[in-house]
Amino acid sequence: MENRICSIEIEILKESELSERVKKVIDEAKKATENSYAPYSKFQVGAAALLDNGLILKGNNQENIAYPSGLCAERVTVFAANANYPNNALQILAIAAQTGGKFTEKSITPCGACRQVLCETEQRQKAPMEIYLYGTEEIIHIKSAADLLPLAFEF
Repeated sequence: MENRICSIEIEILKESELSERVKKVIDEAKKATENSYAPYSKFQVGAAALLDNGLILKGNNQENIAYPSGLCAERVTVFAANANYPNNALQILAIAAQTGGKFTEKSITPCGACRQVLCETEQRQKAPMEIYLYGTEEIIHIKSAADLLPLAFEF
């Protein structure tokens, strides 16, 4: 029998510790929450991706009364980036959430389906994608999407 240990290193940051570049991406993710379509959960999630060409694309969660038909903010953002800029790598992805008009204190993390999409996007572009998970009390920085899902499907 062989045992393996999977561990990741994350940084817990305050807003004052962020670079202007990262702040801009997080601000766009926060703005994206405003256009979320979340009439059922009332949980508005926004994401923003900085591409290697300098563009920032945004997306947000889109719910549907036929629940499985909705889509998370992370996948909306990544799929839009891949559809419109297939040759540009996603360098940074920021995620923010609000409910009741207030941003969450703690960072939220992507669901399993989003984690797999982020990992495969990273594999396709052959470059890491930094992840910033925004919360008013803390911002979590993850250096690679692969750290979110250590046993992701690989191709």
